Amino acid sequence: MAQEQGETPADVSAMSFEDALKELERIVGELEKGQVPLEKSIRIYERGEALRRHCDKLLKQAEAKIEKITVGADGQAKGTEPLDVE
Repeated sequence: MAQEQGETPADVSAMSFEDALKELERIVGELEKGQVPLEKSIRIYERGEALRRHCDKLLKQAEAKIEKITVGADGQAKGTEPLDVE
């Protein structure tokens, strides 16, 4: 989804992770080519930063939902506990 004229970073909050990541990758590619005028570079960089923050937020929410299965001494599933991702 390309940014439309007048669209603000706040519009990012409704995007799925996949859509936000896809647009972020497109922005990075465009900036890496180095053929974007300065004003547009600044605008799409700001959009990219909003997309990055949104993706990070969604990943953290997903991590908070993941649980690991605990196994008892007999090798059988005993229950679950929060996943320690650090």
